This record gives sequence, C-alpha cells and structure tokens, in this order.
Amino acid sequence: MEQTPLPRDRRPDALGHLRVLPDELICAILEHLSSFDLGRLSCVSSVLYIFCNEEPLWMNLCLRDGGQFEYKGSWKRTTLNRQNLCIKIGECQRQPLQFDGFSSLFLYRRWYRCFTTLDGFPSDNKDVERRNNHILEECNYRIDEKKPVLLTEVAKTWPARYKWTLDQLLSNYGDVTFRISQRSSKKITMKLKDYVSYMNCQHDEDPLYIFDDKFGEAAPALLQDYCVPSLFQEDFFDVLDYDQRPPFRWLIIGPERSGASWHVDPGLTSAWNTLLCGRKRWALYPPGRVPLGVTVHVNEDDGDVNIESPSSLQWWLDFYPLLGEQDKPLECTQLPGETIFVPSGWWHCVLNLETTIAVTQNFVNTSNFEFVCLDMAPGHVHKGVCRAGLLAVQGGVNEHPKSDALFDVNLLNYPDMSRREKRLKVLEPVKEQHGRLNCWNYIGGLSDAFKNCNQEFSYDIDFLSMFLDKEIDHYNTICSPSNILGEREMRAWLHKLWVLKPAIRELVWKGACLTLNVEKWSSCLMNICAHHNLPLPMDDEKFPVGTGSNPVFLVSDNVIKIFVEGGLASSVLGLGTELEFYSLLAKKKSPLMNHVPDIIASGFVVADGSGYRTFSWDGRGIPEIIANSSFVIRDNTTDEFPFGIWSKKQFELENHDSGAVMCSRMWPFIVSRRCRGDIFANLRDLLSKNEALHLASFLGEQLRHLHLLPLPNIQTDVKEISVVRNIQEWSVGSYKLPAEADLIDVDCKGFDTSRKWEPVIAALDRRKNNIKNQLAQWGNPIPGFLIDEVEKYLPHDLSSLLDIRKDDDGSLRCISSPTWIHSDIMDDNIHMLQCSPAECFDDCSSHANLRVNGSDDACGQADRVSTINGVNDPCDRKDAVEMVNSTLQTCNGVANLRWHPSHILDFSDLSIGDPLYDLIPIYLDVFRGEMCFLNRILESYNLPLNPKKLNDDGLSSGLAENDKFKRLSYRAMCYCILHKENVLGAIFSLWKELRTAKSWEEVEEAVWGDLNNYQHTDL
Repeated sequence: MEQTPLPRDRRPDALGHLRVLPDELICAILEHLSSFDLGRLSCVSSVLYIFCNEEPLWMNLCLRDGGQFEYKGSWKRTTLNRQNLCIKIGECQRQPLQFDGFSSLFLYRRWYRCFTTLDGFPSDNKDVERRNNHILEECNYRIDEKKPVLLTEVAKTWPARYKWTLDQLLSNYGDVTFRISQRSSKKITMKLKDYVSYMNCQHDEDPLYIFDDKFGEAAPALLQDYCVPSLFQEDFFDVLDYDQRPPFRWLIIGPERSGASWHVDPGLTSAWNTLLCGRKRWALYPPGRVPLGVTVHVNEDDGDVNIESPSSLQWWLDFYPLLGEQDKPLECTQLPGETIFVPSGWWHCVLNLETTIAVTQNFVNTSNFEFVCLDMAPGHVHKGVCRAGLLAVQGGVNEHPKSDALFDVNLLNYPDMSRREKRLKVLEPVKEQHGRLNCWNYIGGLSDAFKNCNQEFSYDIDFLSMFLDKEIDHYNTICSPSNILGEREMRAWLHKLWVLKPAIRELVWKGACLTLNVEKWSSCLMNICAHHNLPLPMDDEKFPVGTGSNPVFLVSDNVIKIFVEGGLASSVLGLGTELEFYSLLAKKKSPLMNHVPDIIASGFVVADGSGYRTFSWDGRGIPEIIANSSFVIRDNTTDEFPFGIWSKKQFELENHDSGAVMCSRMWPFIVSRRCRGDIFANLRDLLSKNEALHLASFLGEQLRHLHLLPLPNIQTDVKEISVVRNIQEWSVGSYKLPAEADLIDVDCKGFDTSRKWEPVIAALDRRKNNIKNQLAQWGNPIPGFLIDEVEKYLPHDLSSLLDIRKDDDGSLRCISSPTWIHSDIMDDNIHMLQCSPAECFDDCSSHANLRVNGSDDACGQADRVSTINGVNDPCDRKDAVEMVNSTLQTCNGVANLRWHPSHILDFSDLSIGDPLYDLIPIYLDVFRGEMCFLNRILESYNLPLNPKKLNDDGLSSGLAENDKFKRLSYRAMCYCILHKENVLGAIFSLWKELRTAKSWEEVEEAVWGDLNNYQHTDL
C-alpha cells in the first residue's frame, strides 16, 4: 500500500532568514508592531499569516493602550474596532485561511491552554488546615499568623453569601464599570455586562478577570454585603483617610483558567480572601522559597522588586509536574463560603477551577508591622532576602548553571537550608541587563553581623534586618517605586500611629528604626536640646513630624530641623542660604519678617565614637568643624555668608549629575520658634471662601515682599573668577560666562543683571535637554501624545522666555533681575491662626515688639518700633512705617474670619529665578487651580511679571517679537514642564479633561490663560 506523502514543511521557505528564530521569539517580536504592520506582514507568507493572526498577539495589542472597551468576540475584531480600522465588524468575519505543512509545539501548547478544562483537577490534599472561626472567636483564640489557614464559617451570615451570584450582580450592577486585572501599564476597565459577555465566549490562555480596588466607589452598596472578619480587624492603616491608604481591598471575578500568578503580597502585608461562589485552587510556599519557574529581580538603584512568573495555568500544567513530592507547595481547594488567610511574605498562586466571585483585603497588624516597615526601608539586598531567602546573597559562589538546569528534576529536592548549593544550581540566573540585577547575584552591602555568622534563613525580623545597608541615609536614599506608600506618605503614617496609638508605641518605634533610622535622629535631637538649654522632648515629641525630606521635631515651643537632604554639602549650603536670607530680612526690615518664624539657634550636630556633639554656627564665616573636615571650601569665601545663595547655585551647577549621596556623620540644624495654630493642609476643608480669599491676598502680599528683597552681590575678585572657570564657565549647552574683563566691569550696561540669570538659565536648559525622557518616566496621567510634542513647544533658546540677549561673545544681557524665590509654598508650608483681629495684630507684630493700644496710626507705631530698635535715621523710620502699614493691612477685615494666615514656613529650598515660578505651587497645590484665588493673589502682589524690554539700540533679543513670548501663560506653562517636581501630574489630575488635549497650547490656555489679563499698577 502506497503511503500518503507528508506535506512539505512550509516554515523554511515561508520565513526565509527568519527561520533561525524560535517561534516564541517571533511571537515576542510581533507584539511590538502596530495593527497596520501586522496586516501587511500577514500577507508575506502562509506562516507569517498564522503568526500575525494569533489571538494572544491581538489581545496584547488591544490592551496596550488601556482604557475602557467592549469585547467583540475575538481580540482581532476588538482591536480593529477600538482603532476604528473596521467600520463594520462583519468585514473581518470571513473564514480564516487554512494551511498544512506547518507545526509549532510552542503554538500548540498555547492553544491547549486556551481550550483545556479543569473538571478533572486533582482533589484537595488538605495541606492547609481548616478551622471553624466561630469556635476560635468564642475561645478568644488567635490563629497562628505564620502559616496559612482556611476558615470555614466567616461568610455564613454575610448578605454577599447569597447576593453575590453572577446573575444578581449582573442585574444590579451591569452598567457599572470595573477595573480589570492589569495586562497593561495603563488602567483597563469594562462594564460588568460587557465583561460577563467576554467571560462567556472567551478562550484565552490567561483570561482577564475583574480585580478592582475601587469597587466600593463604583458600587458602594457592595460594601454593605460583607464585613471584615473579626480575626483580622486590627489594621494599622485605619489611621489614614481612605484616599491616603494604599490599595487594600479588591473585588475579584474570574472565569475558569484565570487566576493570579506566583507573587508575594505588596509590602509584605498579610491578606484574607473569602470565596462567595466557585472553586479556587491555591498553592503556597513559605517566605524565601522561590517557586520553580519564577525569577526575582531587584533593582540595585532603588530596590524595586520585579517578579517574572508564568501564568497560573501555565505553571500548573508545565512546572508542577516536574516537582518531586518534597518540593511541592502547600495546596488546597477553596470552596464557597471559605476564607483563606495568607501570612506576610508567603508566596502564593491561585487558579480558578470554575467561574468565581471573591473579596479580599490586605492589612497591617501587630504580627506583620515590622516586616512592612522593613520592606519600605531603602536599599535592595534585604528586599531580595525577604522574597528569595539566602539565594539572594549567594553571589559569592562561582557557579554558572546550565540553561537546562531549571528542569533537572534530580536537583529539585531542597526541603531545608542544608541543600543550599543545589538550590543555587537550580535557581541562580545570570546577571540581567538594563540596570536590573537578580537579587541573589549580589553580596555587597551586608552588615558585618551577618558576614561574621553562619545562620540559616529565617523569616524573623531580627534576622532579616541584618541585611539592611547600615550606611544608607534613610532620608536621602531613593526608595523603591513599588513601595505600598511613598516616602512622604510613609513618614506621615508612622507619625500618625505614634500619636494616635500610644499603646503600640514600642512597636511603632521598632518599625520606624527600620524605615527611618529614627533612633539616630532622636539622639541628635536630645543632644541639640541639651546644648542649647532647650526643654527635652516629651514622649509625644520624640518622633519626627511632617512629610518633608529632613527630620523635623516639635519640642515644646520650638521646631528643630536637621538638614540631611542631598548630603552634607547640600545641607550646609541649604542652612547657609537660609541664614543669609534671614539676616537680609532683618537688615532690610522687610515686612516679611513678621511672617517668618523666629530663629533661636543653628549649627551642626556631629556623630563621634562616643555619641553626638553640637556646635553653634550663624552662617557667617567658616566654622572650625567645616574647616577641619573633608568638605570642599570654595575660593570665594570672603563673603560674610560664604555658604549663601550664590555658593548654593554654583554647587548645584557643578553637581547636577551626581548620583547617590554619601552617608554623613555631620548634620546642620536650625531651631525656630514654633507657630501657634495649624497648617493650611489640615484646615483646607474648614475654611470658607472668604477665608481662602483672605489667604490669597496674604500670599500675594508676602510674595511681593519676598520678590522685592535684593539679592546679595556676586563676588567679583580674581579668586572667584578662577573658581567660576573651574566649573567650565557655567557652560551648559551654548551658554558661557562673559570674558574676565566683564567679570570685573560690573557697570557694563545690563551685565550685572544678566550674570545673575546665568545659573537660572543653565539649570532650566539642563532640564530641557532631558525633558522628554523625564516626562515619559513620570508617565500617567501626562498624555503620551503631548510628551512626544513637548520639545516642539518649548523654546529652542530658554533665555528668550526672559527677553535676555546673547551677545556675540556668548554673554547674556538683560534689564530685569532674578529674585529670591521660595519655590515650595504649598499647603503644608502655610500656617494659619485662629484669633480675633486684635490678637492677629499682636501675633503678626511680635517680631518687631509691636503692641496695638487701640490705635491704628502707623506713624505712632513706627515711632515705637524706632525707639525699640534704636532707629534715628529718617529712612529707617520710613521702613518701619511701611512694615507697620503692611501688618495693619494683613489684619484688616479679619473680624469675620475664623482663621487667618500667620506664617510662611520652610525656606530650605530657597533659590533665585523668575518670580512667576513661585505662583506655580500656590496656584496648583494650595488653591487647586481655581482662578479666582490666583486673581486675588495677583491683586495683592501688584508687581510686574513681564520681563523689562531692552532698548531698541541693538540690544533687543528680537525673539520677543514672537507672540508666544509675550504671553505670561506661555512662560508659566514652560516652567510647569521644566519643573523639577511632577507639576504636570498635578495639572492633568486637576483638569482631567485635558488628558485628551490636542496640543500644549490647549493645556496652557485652560490652566494659565487668565494670567494674560494681569496688569500691575506702577508705583
């Protein structure tokens, strides 16, 4: 009998030179193409037609852009419909082409996962203990929070037990939009009715499932259908407002074959998960034991943890069969009505055996609090150890596994840590590219305590804390972006716990020592208080307050701030600039003096072998402690304030590319008088509109006083010239300082002013050079289209924003001078006072020893000021009159107000620049983009914001003729884009409609358009 010949293998001819690539790599490459490109490529050959029509490929393409969508029966049709590439769905519903002569094991396995059923899944082997929670509650018995457990009666009385069926949810919430499991960096949503339709007809290898942490907002009634089990009601996040909490509860709905791949819950929190219908299969490994097929990456720079894992179904089908009996995870099948508890740090993987509906919550309690704090601490080695055990520190072993070692079943038996070498051969991957390092390939950064001991892995806080980098400065080091709380939010949370939960202060202190190294800062605080004979802190005062980047303590009537941000050099210059500024305020008798906290003491606190010592310093001269240190002192130290604003700007230019900050053992500090009242951030919702308008007037007036304050002179001696030359003439891009002769000839027309702009323009230009990458890194909610267009919007020459002219020799000339700018007047840096008008005046004028004696006569008050301060000069008396008039105006009309502004706080970010820059945080953060308040600010400000024009004698820049440079709104928008903070994120959060803007001009007009109507009154 003649045999039928096999069909010829199409692959070599159909793929040409691409035939050398494995099928999985070809599929991965195709995921980067557009719909148009896939359509063209599918016409090239039969095999490429097959690859280009794979449903998983179109699924990834469809979900790439996020957003809301409706499933159209296939992912290709859904994608084309979303992109308006198929006007009528029927146009792409023709029968697909069939080809013989091509087979692919990779595609077959994927097809199998799409269509397999789980009816015959193995029965429960009862690895996880089942307990009746009612019996536990009656005996006041707590579960063992170090191992998983299944509770059988938690949901027995919940309305959700009978109301959360798919039919009822569809009937009640069919048109409600829910979030979908993240298959994209952007949020994906579907209406419940559309999701159920998808769920009923899909055949995906890793089906989408509803995983919504905002379901309580989308459907508030669902929150009434269940309650937190009594065994898990302790949650330390309950001190935070809902909008401040990290995501903590989720509604989960998924079809058969869907599920969560291997992971450890965020931040090492614990979790409970209650199943209302369906069946779930769970697999769990204890902390530090990485499942087969999973790779843990930890970024050396910020400790960001990334876990690569196959899908849940793929792991059960492809990896689970390779495990020996001793290597299998704990397993259980969760039934309707049952609640599983997953302890901190446990690896778990979940597979839905049928359509399931569940609710889950993560929490922080006494048992896991220190682990959560440890996970938020800066550094990366300890994060790897928490998840991968001692595999994370075995980089010193010179072994390189074979590529197929992962599948060597004989090497998979490692029931205890005595088999460490075998686990290394199995799981030690090679070093990754792009700045990521597999956590178990790194051995540096370990404490001497661990290096000198031979311990086995233990999920114990004392053991894990040995892997913290002891040299890290907790206030300076970049924290992981994957932390469940940001750095500022974390500090606020710990302080709230300290204040609101005094019963657990010992525990909070231990956690804060891990996350903030609070014990060190408290020791510094005690030494500063003792040195300056200040009251020692009470228990409530030993913990740092606020969310800033420096430790701040409130002790009695004093505020003590220790400068650590940016390292020693940056801190010294920050304090030196602040002290120079305060001295200038007093010297010029600026009315702003009345609204800046009084300075009591300042200096350095230094760590030595026996503890801490404190040295005083008022910003003048070079303190001995600095002169004898390794701190680099500039040649231009003949200034009264050698570490003032110009030294600070020079340092910023020299060190803009510096990386990690070295740990210091010396920290500047400042002690100021504590203001009565409260910060605006805590009072925002309590203030009336009149009170907010009064605040706007106050801020406009104080900005006026700030921007009228003269800048210190720039040194012009030869020593300074040599220093400037050493920083490459402050050159950034095409900018450079003028010739040496011009440095001395400060009378040259327009030069002295333009020279002050040099560091400002250089800093802006530096940010402009990397602006597109920076915005892309910040990402959502900044629209991608606008990011692509940002370089076209910004001016090529940033000096044109200020009508500055560049001469042939490269020097800059202009008339308008930069000003002092606070740069950080936000809702937590504005202090409010509750009192009567008389009390208001008394408080506002306390700095000048003024007292209101039933008279509003400014001259009479000024005479008293002059007498008190020994002033006889008529000009000084005039300054005193202006100061008193300012105080009276500030307090005028507050009789009907409950709260009024009293102080502006935190001048540690003092800088120089365009006064328009200071409006950005006030308008966007304090007043949330409400234009009426910006207009009130400008009424009180009443100073020019447009740059003064150069004369028409050839000095004009010419660029000022362009209309956009005449718009204040354009300058403001440019500063928002170039801001060192993510100001654009705030803009697109406040104006959500601008996320669909077609141009930057549209954003500019919506946010800053009214600014173009501003006119000041010439004085």
